[in-house]
Amino acid sequence: MKVPRVESKLRVFSFKIQFCSQVSDLRKSLNIVNSTAEEVRNSVKLKRIMQTILSLGNALNHGTARGSAVGFRLDSLLKLTDTRARNNKMTLMHYLCKVLAHKLPEVMDFPNDLLSLEAATKIQLKYLAEEMQAISKGMEKIQQELTASENDGPVSESFCTTLKNFLSYAEGEVRSLATLYSGVGRNADALANYFGEDPARCPFEQVVSTLLNFVRMFKKAHEENCKQLEFERKKAEKEAENEKAQLNASNQQMGNEKMKKSNSSIGTAAEHHLIETT
Repeated sequence: MKVPRVESKLRVFSFKIQFCSQVSDLRKSLNIVNSTAEEVRNSVKLKRIMQTILSLGNALNHGTARGSAVGFRLDSLLKLTDTRARNNKMTLMHYLCKVLAHKLPEVMDFPNDLLSLEAATKIQLKYLAEEMQAISKGMEKIQQELTASENDGPVSESFCTTLKNFLSYAEGEVRSLATLYSGVGRNADALANYFGEDPARCPFEQVVSTLLNFVRMFKKAHEENCKQLEFERKKAEKEAENEKAQLNASNQQMGNEKMKKSNSSIGTAAEHHLIETT
């Protein structure tokens, strides 16, 4: 018995087999984009850090045209490690962490607000669009093959039943996925707008990449500050111990000298006594 359109049926079955994993992977990526946009925009700690950076920038540029800025470009976050103190040891990032640790210690764990950020940097929106389009086209092919197979007669009855059962489930999944996808585009643009950036010039991928690099540089600078504080603490303790040891040694020496003088005085008095007695 010859099966009509064998190649078309095989392609349809291939799509059907991969459908669940394909939809699941795409849904996961879409949710990551949405979660990242929500986490960043809802992080009060990140917002306070941005406000502090703006204040520091205005303080550094005081007296210039840039000293009263109301905002800054997102990529400026990556330049905080470029500005160094005169001793070339501390960067503006180190100073930022020092200020925040002293005045706003509650914001230092802001990376915990951005749990989806790293995963988001591995996502390209154009690939999500391609995946969504591939799923939509696959569904169209299935519908076309179902319509054609219904005219094949008994030879395709079982095939048609299988496709109808699949479509009854898959169409709802695709509708849900399409709704989720339409929201992703809006949320991705809203994330760029949140930082005052044009989504066309600073797309989602650039925003999350910049933020992740900032988080990593922030953590590194804070760790280096903590190590420096620990080093200075141990150094101060050692210096205090040395001073104490020197003071004890000095006191011991003074005590020995007093004892020698006392012994010398006793000896002299004894000699005078002997002379007078004689």
